[in-house]
Amino acid sequence: MIAQYTRDKLKRLHIKDSEVVSCHLGEIHYLHGGKEINSTAFYKGTEQGIALSVPRSLGAVSAVITIFAESGKIIDCPDMKFSDLDGAFDIFEARLSLRGGLYFFTVSLDTATGKLYVKKSGAHITFSENSGDKFQLSVTKKPRRKRSPLLGGIIYHIFVDRFSKDGAVKPKDGTVIAKDWSVIPEFPEYPGAPLKNNTFYGGSLYSAAKKLDMLAELGTSIVYLSPVFDSPSNHKYDTSDYMRVDEMFGGDDGLRYFITEAKKHGIGVILDGVFNHTGADSVYFNRYGKYDTLGAYQSVDSEYYDWYSFKSFPDDYVCWWGIEILPRINTGNPKFEKFILENVIPKYREMGILGLRLDVADELSDDFIKKIKHALDRGGENILYGEVWEDASNKIAYGKRKNYYSGSELDGVMNYPLREGIIDYLRSKRTDKLLYALTEVLPNMPKHIRDMTMNLLGTHDTPRIITALGGEDAKGKSNAELSELRMSKDERTKAEKLVKAAYTILATLPGLPTIFYADEVGLEGYSDPFNRMPYPECGIESLLQHYKRIGAVRRSEAVYRDGEFKLNALNKDILAFSRYRDTSSTAYLTVYNNSDDAFSIEFEDRTPELTEGIRAITHTVLQGEAKIFKTTKHDISNFF
Repeated sequence: MIAQYTRDKLKRLHIKDSEVVSCHLGEIHYLHGGKEINSTAFYKGTEQGIALSVPRSLGAVSAVITIFAESGKIIDCPDMKFSDLDGAFDIFEARLSLRGGLYFFTVSLDTATGKLYVKKSGAHITFSENSGDKFQLSVTKKPRRKRSPLLGGIIYHIFVDRFSKDGAVKPKDGTVIAKDWSVIPEFPEYPGAPLKNNTFYGGSLYSAAKKLDMLAELGTSIVYLSPVFDSPSNHKYDTSDYMRVDEMFGGDDGLRYFITEAKKHGIGVILDGVFNHTGADSVYFNRYGKYDTLGAYQSVDSEYYDWYSFKSFPDDYVCWWGIEILPRINTGNPKFEKFILENVIPKYREMGILGLRLDVADELSDDFIKKIKHALDRGGENILYGEVWEDASNKIAYGKRKNYYSGSELDGVMNYPLREGIIDYLRSKRTDKLLYALTEVLPNMPKHIRDMTMNLLGTHDTPRIITALGGEDAKGKSNAELSELRMSKDERTKAEKLVKAAYTILATLPGLPTIFYADEVGLEGYSDPFNRMPYPECGIESLLQHYKRIGAVRRSEAVYRDGEFKLNALNKDILAFSRYRDTSSTAYLTVYNNSDDAFSIEFEDRTPELTEGIRAITHTVLQGEAKIFKTTKHDISNFF
């Protein structure tokens, strides 16, 4: 049976999900230069304002905002002036004059029956007699750069050794080439157990370049390469020499070739910058005496000695997460920073890289990140991403608040909260994580960050998305068990459908959708190293075609480059959000059916669905399916 969802029914669904009485549902609006924005972040030099929509039934007489500095000190308590009537709501508005930084605020109302305090309720607010919530504000510097042509594309993440086989790759000392491209990689007995990671599959930058046509068909505008610097491992997070591209990947010439060929396809290349630790087997540490240099492990007179910290020289040194093969760099060491800024970045910038993704960015100082950004700026347009797993707007690391979004540091982060929210919603129908990602993490981003941030469903540090959505729970299972665990045919069919929906949702939200290689063909795998299998010779063709269709939609519809965003509905049965431009009456509605039955949506006019190209007044959305409709703001406002 197909449920008929008219405008009234969809509206009732949304109000029901808020779990509050409808007459007590309000909104906070953020005004940037007199224009309403879906963001808690303002730019310096622009007019700042906050407006409050209060149900008239509450009988509000006045409203007051209390603004706190990050220290907790009250810095202002401006009155909110009554400014307008909007249907059943009274509008109170305040003008702010905040300098750069992070702030928090509370709001209280004086009503005919007493004082009320404002509380969060997803994308809305409710009112309480007892206590209110703190809301976040920030003021950042707006970057001085033109609108990037990379907007509207996607990021494709390549693990070089596993992406495309190159029969010409020869093993270097201490490495082994796997005979079978499809076998499971070596794995430790348990997570964290020592493992050499010296088994390679023979992928290179030359062979990766042969797949650039396919990447272009997906809509790729940026390729993000996992580390390519010389190292003994296949993952290369244990750098041996920053100044050399690993010979098994094609060396410096291979990287130059890949960058040149990518540019022919309109694709920029970013490298993985691993700057908080090196390998013990490196030019700089040289624990095993492989290199001609005098390493830090060998002598206190080494030029690299103070890059590291020794508890007891030479065998007891500070490691990254206690992993002996990864001696940690002293944060803020001026000689190391100078080496990165004056040697490493200029070399690869001159090769033509677009930018960097900073590994474990929260272990690097704000000052160092600013310097990296400045060094990249000398090469023209560039991108600097950071690995941050939480809301980066208010991140505290090692007891210090980070300033990633100041306008002088990162252009975006890896949006793990969004990944967690999508998976939890699609797999378990829980809304809390997705609501958090869409109503707090996303609005806390300044617009230039929001439009460029890395939205992802999987990385080399997470289970494959098809496994995350359809596989058995890995909890309690050994690595030996996980190495053999695969989905049944029925499980894969169901999971494929969910992956299509997840990518449709991801790709129509603000930011750049990021594909971990082979997710587009349904490669299975639990956490590292099972998520790092080689690109399959036979994948799910229908899934690949869906990814390509979504890429085509992003290329053809400019709204997905930097359009505004509004969450229209989110409950256990339906997710709906829209993208639009203020100067246009056109809007783009993404709808996901998370209920147990199919439902249909009735529009006022014949409306196109963009993934399948069907134009109709009434569209059916099947269970577990996501669709994109090109309609009008008026039509959407009638629904919600």
